[in-house]
Amino acid sequence: MNRFGKSLLVFALVVVVAMAFRVSWNALRDVARATGADGTAALLYPFVVDGLMALALVATLVLTDEARRFALRVLAAYTLASLVLNYVHGLVPELHGGVADWGRLADWDPANWALVLLATSLPVGSIYFGSDLVAKVLHHRPTDTTNAEKATETTTNRSTPDLGESTSAPAVPAPVRAALPAPVVVDLVKPVEPLPVRAVAAESPRPRAATGRVPDAARTPRPVRTPDELLNEARSATADWPTEELTAEGIRKAVHTSAAKARALRETLRAERATIPAKVAV
Repeated sequence: MNRFGKSLLVFALVVVVAMAFRVSWNALRDVARATGADGTAALLYPFVVDGLMALALVATLVLTDEARRFALRVLAAYTLASLVLNYVHGLVPELHGGVADWGRLADWDPANWALVLLATSLPVGSIYFGSDLVAKVLHHRPTDTTNAEKATETTTNRSTPDLGESTSAPAVPAPVRAALPAPVVVDLVKPVEPLPVRAVAAESPRPRAATGRVPDAARTPRPVRTPDELLNEARSATADWPTEELTAEGIRKAVHTSAAKARALRETLRAERATIPAKVAV
């Protein structure tokens, strides 16, 4: 709702409350006259009752917690009292013309005494409860929600070093892992006596694979081929190869040699194949 709509709604509310007060004012004035009030007191009496109702209603919008509940109780009590007096005014026709007996609001004496006590105690209650409500409103310190939200946001945006040291839970020591048995070093040169099966099972529960570089002494010796032997193997392996397929990589894989030797063999084989057609032509 825009500002104009709100203003119009508040104005309509003020008009309705003013008309309702005028209706209640007539009844409360007649009741005040019947209880012995003079013209000025009877004229002000409705403001004492209905006016405190308006004050209590405003206090409920300002106060909080227990003070707000107290204002609601005052509002309910004076609303009920105004309703009873308006009801009595409607039941006793003599009150309308001001011809009722002084101090007579009901035919039954106990009811009349209670109504007179109610009508005469409302001004005193207005002084007490009105003063208490005003004091509560003046001493009320509303919680500044805006500052609280800013403080919360500032605390959230602060970095971890800026925040105070928080009490952390005591550090739980990490469980100590059992030391693994030292790996068995096997000397591949010297013969190793076999270990008993039970002792190995007790010392090393899990079989460990051999890691690391195999010593040269443990490797199988490979015969070293001479250049002529290597060339003969390359001739045999590539005898049925076309000249286009004579590559260093193919020769290297065929005779299992190094890349440098494979390139040398490639050049030699290509040179031999290049000379064969010339010899045939002669």
